Formats: sequence, C-alpha cells, structure tokens
Amino acid sequence: MAGYSCVKAEIIAICAADLADKLLKWDDYLRIEKNMSQHTLRAYGSDVGYFVNFLFGHLATKPSLNDLSEVSIRDFRSWMSQKAMDGTSNASRARSLSGVKNLLTWLDKQGIMHNAAINTVRSPKIPHKLPRPLHEKQALDVIQYAGMMEKHDWVGMRNMALFTLLYGCGLRINEALSLDIKDYPRDGFLRVIGKGNKERQVPVLELVENILEEYLLSCPYPNAPDRAIFLGARGQRLNQGVAQRAMRQLRVTLGLPENATPHALRHSFATHLLQNGANLREIQELLGHVSLSSTQRYTDIDAKKMMETYKAAHPRA
Repeated sequence: MAGYSCVKAEIIAICAADLADKLLKWDDYLRIEKNMSQHTLRAYGSDVGYFVNFLFGHLATKPSLNDLSEVSIRDFRSWMSQKAMDGTSNASRARSLSGVKNLLTWLDKQGIMHNAAINTVRSPKIPHKLPRPLHEKQALDVIQYAGMMEKHDWVGMRNMALFTLLYGCGLRINEALSLDIKDYPRDGFLRVIGKGNKERQVPVLELVENILEEYLLSCPYPNAPDRAIFLGARGQRLNQGVAQRAMRQLRVTLGLPENATPHALRHSFATHLLQNGANLREIQELLGHVSLSSTQRYTDIDAKKMMETYKAAHPRA
C-alpha cells in the first residue's frame, strides 16, 4: 500500500510547481496517515486528476495553488457539467466532488490555501440503491460449482474456498485476498482488517474452515506465515480481477443474474442472516460497518420482498 500513489505522474506534470508539491504531500497523507484502501486511493486520484486536467484546459495554463484558491462556483459547476456531458452518473459525480473537497479541506487545514466556493457546490442527488443479494440456492450453486471451469484442481479448490469465505463470513473481496497464512482461523474466529485499518473478529463455520483446509492441502506452494492464503497460478497473491473473472464465467455457465459478483456474496450473507432472525447490531458487527445506517439497507430488501409476496398472493392486490 505504501508504494501506491493515487496522483499520477501525468497529472503532476500539468501542475505548477507549488500545486504539484502539495498534491504529493496530500497523497502521502491519504496513504500513510489515513491508511486508505487502494480502491479509495485510486478513486480519489482519478477524481482529483480529472479536476486538475479540467483546470489546465479551462485556464490554458498549469494551475497553481493561487488558481485553486480562486476557483469560483461557476468554475465548479462547469466542471460538474462537463462530467455530466461525458456520461458520468450522479453517483460518480458526487464521489468526484467528495474527492476534490477532501483535497481542498486538507489544504485549508494545513493553512496552505482556502477556497470559499467549494462548500457552496451542491452534490448531485444519488438514487437510493439497495444491495442486490443472490437467492440462497444461487449462492450455494456458486460455491458448489466454483471450480468447474478451472484446468487445475487446486485452482478450483481455491475458488471454492474463496467464495465460501465471502458467503460464510461476509468478507469484502479485498479483505479475503489480504489474508495471510498467519491469519488462518483460530478457535472458530477469523481476524479481519477492514476499511480504515479497523480490526474485527468474525466467527467461522466449521464447513468454511474445512473447505479452507482442503484448499491449503491441495495448493502446490509451500505454506509460510507471511504467505497469502489465496494464490494465483504463479504463486503470487491472488489478484481481485482473477476472482471477478472466475465469477463472471460461473455467471454465464449457471445462468445467474448480472448481480452475481464476489461482493454480492457479502450482500447475500447479510440478507440471509436477517431473513433467518439475526438482528441488525449483530450483522453490523459481522460486516464491520461503522454506521448502523449502512446495515439498515438490508431491512429495505426484506420489506421489498414482503411487498412483492403480498402483491403476488393477495386476491385484491
């Protein structure tokens, strides 16, 4: 993580020297002090990069700190309008605004510069999107047939173990792929480092542990405490894209819906627990949500399903 830079060299190249220097320091702040995930760093870097590129064209010169402090509400609206015309969704534009606000807030708190207009820019309205879980049978089919498309048996076992862990423990895909041998479940619990470097203990079903054990026994690479649990074909830590590709292949083969992704297994974990009587606080702890409102989205899914059942079954509906 420490070596990943969110601000690309081509963006630094189109900045005046003072802004380029502060962008690199902001990059360090996000990576080291805030310990942001690579996914968030990539998003912030892309959004701020787009904004700097916009200023470069808008001002017809390399933007400086002074230029950044003088960006007006009209300039911000012009930038947001350009993103909209490029086909960027409301959610993506809201995220872009958040990334730029993060940079400007940091510059302000450091006493470097102040922009008075940024806090008057309204964020685009984001539609209320519900998580899209799989049905229980679909989730179980994913696990059962996870290895059917792979040439090597151990790779098939790896896919099965990974998808079982996501569904059985509700992990984010990056949380599962960051696990090392030393993190292997002990006494029925798994230690997980989640967003913001927050640690949580997740209970592990015996079935999940057994499938993990089978995979590790089949893996041709030697175990070592600092070795990743999930490996790619060449023995390196498994790339998230490989797991997503395996799920896409399964989706086509099994005729699963488009929402059948590795992250959908986490949604399925939470939804199925709720449907079977678990309370929201328990699910919040298991998922590692900071805010209960993030977990409450799953009650909306249950309410929606109940309404669909009512409309289908009631003679007057």
